[in-house]
Amino acid sequence: MPLAPSATQPAPAPRPSETAGRLAARLAGSGPVLTPLAPFTLDVIARLPSALPDDVAHAHDRAAAARGAWARRSARERARVFRRMQHLLLDRQREALDLVQWETGKARAHAFEELADAAGVCGYYARRAPALLAPRRRRAVVPLLTTVREVRHPKGVVAVITPWNYPLSLTVTDVVPALLAGNAVVHKADTQTACTALWARELCVAAGLPEEVWQIVVGDPADVGPALVERADYLAFTGSTAAGRVLGRAAADRIIGCMLELGGKNPLLVLADADLERAASGAVRAAFSSAGQLCMSAERFLVDTAVHDRFLALLLDRVAGLRMSAALDFGADMGSLTSRQQLDRVRRHVEDARSKGARVLCGGRERPDLGPLFYEPTVLSGVTPDMLAYREETFGPVVSVRSFQDDDEAVALANDSPYGLNASVWSRSPRRAAALARRLHVGAVNVNEGFRTAYASYDAPAGGRKLSGVGHRHGAEGLLQYTDLQVVAGTRAPFLDPRPGHSAERHAESLTRLARVKAALRID
Repeated sequence: MPLAPSATQPAPAPRPSETAGRLAARLAGSGPVLTPLAPFTLDVIARLPSALPDDVAHAHDRAAAARGAWARRSARERARVFRRMQHLLLDRQREALDLVQWETGKARAHAFEELADAAGVCGYYARRAPALLAPRRRRAVVPLLTTVREVRHPKGVVAVITPWNYPLSLTVTDVVPALLAGNAVVHKADTQTACTALWARELCVAAGLPEEVWQIVVGDPADVGPALVERADYLAFTGSTAAGRVLGRAAADRIIGCMLELGGKNPLLVLADADLERAASGAVRAAFSSAGQLCMSAERFLVDTAVHDRFLALLLDRVAGLRMSAALDFGADMGSLTSRQQLDRVRRHVEDARSKGARVLCGGRERPDLGPLFYEPTVLSGVTPDMLAYREETFGPVVSVRSFQDDDEAVALANDSPYGLNASVWSRSPRRAAALARRLHVGAVNVNEGFRTAYASYDAPAGGRKLSGVGHRHGAEGLLQYTDLQVVAGTRAPFLDPRPGHSAERHAESLTRLARVKAALRID
């Protein structure tokens, strides 16, 4: 996703509050009206009618009715929709960035990372989907006499549940491949950022998607979640591990597949031979993008004792220089937290650590002078296993720093977590870094980068281990998980059946000779 902010001066975009109000008017639901608050001001973003179980059922019916015609289009026809969407995302980026900032409170540079990611995902799957979804030959039991093909069919109606922290990026990442595979989607967007999801859907319809194929609902998870899974043919969920357990059990009860991308407590390892200037700058990006409200964010810095003090001085200098702002421009390095709940969680983790003996080396304060939900980027030392910040995901701008003596201790500390999503290793030796990376119990390891190198490489699957989830997005698997596999096999001769008049013993001898010939010719 190496894109740059547009240097052109597009036509003035509508105010994000106006955009949100227009989009909310298109949302259907018979439940209570929900009023999420803009993090920068605590103004009401929009009035959103919430869905009840019957509303979810009706959304499913509408999606199912539209699915057949969409699935009958060729993969190339479907792909053209998302190629157009990629261009629309880039053309209307100012409108998107304003809306994402308004709903999440993140800095504009981090909102742009979302837009770039969404555009990159559209482009990747628009190019790759036709080939990935095409029937594929497999080696048959007897070449020339038999044939075997894999055929991919859409699953049907996919339930997608997305969180508030990356509403554009994660909406597009999970919904687009499901649609490209020929499915319809019923999508529960998080209430806080529903208007960004509605905006993405509006763009997709403008690109040629039949409107009914992608349904969006919002509401209480207790009302909407079970109703979604009850009729879904597949589930894609991004969110907390606690919610993932509940939804995973519901999917298992129905014997449907699921992709669950859950929490993380990600380590960043600085080895003694690292470029410390580069590592300190990379660590700041890894920890404080989107104010740390990112499942792949680095929350634990592990530093070789030989370079610990030098690295820490460089790190603290960079953290102290971060600019915070609520402006809808590129002037800030970090924005606000998104909700009072997140602010309370960050405050609780820091105060718990402080009360039990940890030192606050930088930050550790709310900043109401900047906005109601701002919290300074914070660096802690002396965090111990009895503290909340040691093992629980903080999901905010808080990191801990500690030293290690050798690679074995570094690996033990990094793996001392119930989560296994992402890790970062900094070293001038690619061989040493790669060897250490293979010992880490995580889904992805970035060498000399925080998280973006792996995640933005769309051809590589992205997913977690342990309590960080199951399944993957991106890559071939990120598309094919939304399909059912069928094998179609044929034969030109009934060689597997005994010939008339031959005993079972003679038939077994014939098959044995065939097996020996295949082994000699190395035909598997």
